[in-house]
Amino acid sequence: MQIKTDPSPSKTEASELTAALAPCRWALISLGVVSGLVNLLYLTGSFFMLEVYDRVIPSRSIPTLVGLCLIALALYVFQGGLEILRSRALGRIGSALEEAIGPRVFDTVVRAPLKGTMPGDGLLPVRDLDALRAFLSGPAPGALFDLPWMPFYLAICFLFHPLIGVAALFGGVVLLTLTVLNDRLTRSHSQAATGFALSRNGLAESGRRNAAVLASMGMQEAFTVRWAEASASYLRTQARVADVAVGFGAASKVFRLALQSGVLALGAYLVINGQASSGVIIASSILVSRALAPAELAIANWRGFVAARQSWHRLDILFSALPPVPSPHPLPAPHLSLSLDALCLTPPASGRVVVHEVGFTLMAGEALGVVGASASGKSSLVKAIVGVWSPIKGTVRLDGASLDQWAKTALGRHIGYLPQEVELFPGPIARNIARFEADASPEAVIEAAKAAGYHEAILRLPDGYDTVIGEGGAGLSSGQRQRVGLARALYRNPFLIVLDEPNANLDADGETALAEAMLGVRQRGGIVIVVAHRPNVLATVDLILTLSEGRCIDFGPKDEVLKRMLRPAAVAGNQPPAGASPILLRRASA
Repeated sequence: MQIKTDPSPSKTEASELTAALAPCRWALISLGVVSGLVNLLYLTGSFFMLEVYDRVIPSRSIPTLVGLCLIALALYVFQGGLEILRSRALGRIGSALEEAIGPRVFDTVVRAPLKGTMPGDGLLPVRDLDALRAFLSGPAPGALFDLPWMPFYLAICFLFHPLIGVAALFGGVVLLTLTVLNDRLTRSHSQAATGFALSRNGLAESGRRNAAVLASMGMQEAFTVRWAEASASYLRTQARVADVAVGFGAASKVFRLALQSGVLALGAYLVINGQASSGVIIASSILVSRALAPAELAIANWRGFVAARQSWHRLDILFSALPPVPSPHPLPAPHLSLSLDALCLTPPASGRVVVHEVGFTLMAGEALGVVGASASGKSSLVKAIVGVWSPIKGTVRLDGASLDQWAKTALGRHIGYLPQEVELFPGPIARNIARFEADASPEAVIEAAKAAGYHEAILRLPDGYDTVIGEGGAGLSSGQRQRVGLARALYRNPFLIVLDEPNANLDADGETALAEAMLGVRQRGGIVIVVAHRPNVLATVDLILTLSEGRCIDFGPKDEVLKRMLRPAAVAGNQPPAGASPILLRRASA
């Protein structure tokens, strides 16, 4: 499944983010009330100037002036307190939104690669969440709360004089037009900039993860050119967005200043003609400026509006594509069997079937070796067995229950998986072995390390089990990472152990420890599945499955399958049959 970011979700699909904001509904309503008080208090300056010019100056009353100053000062202090309250409340709402949907965002980041592809470095949902929180914590939402009060200010302007009201209304229409044009001219460029940013970030992450390859084979310069091209496209698009936004912001500011001066001149004209008092000159100028301030602020912060809207839209789509996984009814720990029923499989974001109608049953205590040529579907098959990929047909069952009847956390306790490329996480070795369980038992960690035959080697590390490794297991060799990964797979004695080429980086001692670990799983009643290119690891299995182009061409007891693999080779002049491993054939022949 391809994870896309452009279609519009339906109303039902868009409900998860809305539901996350639902607990903040009363806080938002309260902020609307607070914003109303703030906008009423914004009238303080206009009416103060009106009273000074119309009452204090004609009467020459100092007590009146002092009284007006004290009242205005108190109102300004109260207004400042309300604005601080509003800003802090918006910041808390942004934090509450992140706390509510943060786990879901992380869930989609982890699940998306298993269902399809995420563009770039796969962290766009995290950046979208940051953009929403930053938007709510910034000045832009204040402009949204203030915009509905523009008609109120315009009405007061009309009360001062109809011509002043017309001038203010004209200014509001012009600023609204600038806002619409700003949105139309920046929307497509903003979307394109996001795409280029994803490409640039993806290249940077790929280069970081493959730094050794780039350095050893002289590829760094070529890769730098690719990154520079993607970066140049991103910068060009961002520059277009910035140019448009800055241009409209400057135009709106200049227009508002010019309009303010025009209203001042209009007020003077009305005073000269005896149609208004002298206080109207200053008061109307301040009032018109305040009436248009929310629109100007909205234009100045339009890039933030656009970014937040796109982030909300993308998260809506992603949440609808990857809905929350329900928690099935708890099941007892498996201890009897593993069965596959006519399993067909396609990798995520691919329509090509890589496993065709594969089925078998394993009982407790049995071990299966999966063999075949490269690209025959072995690794894809085991990914379906452990629940990483979902089959398009057929089922995988533990003790008769399909994997989708298990909660992922509960199922993970019963499965040990060692992939071809072992990925360890930053932190102590002990926590990596314990799968970062919060209540991990030190005894269980040591038991798993001993089962993998790696306990003594860990003790020889600088800090033993507390030795901290870097991302991906940095600080350990490939063989060491594989041994730690094996111990992690054996942690808490899971029923099903799946090993994908577990001896690829092991020495003779490591292979001996691996064989003993597999025997230990069988003796305690577990099931082992091992993918093998090298024959050493097959010594401890009793069943073999041979794959060729994703199809099962043989399955049965090890000795019988190896005899059948050799028989056509002898008839054809010792040429290996299709799908068979020549190394395995040579070892079986010997």
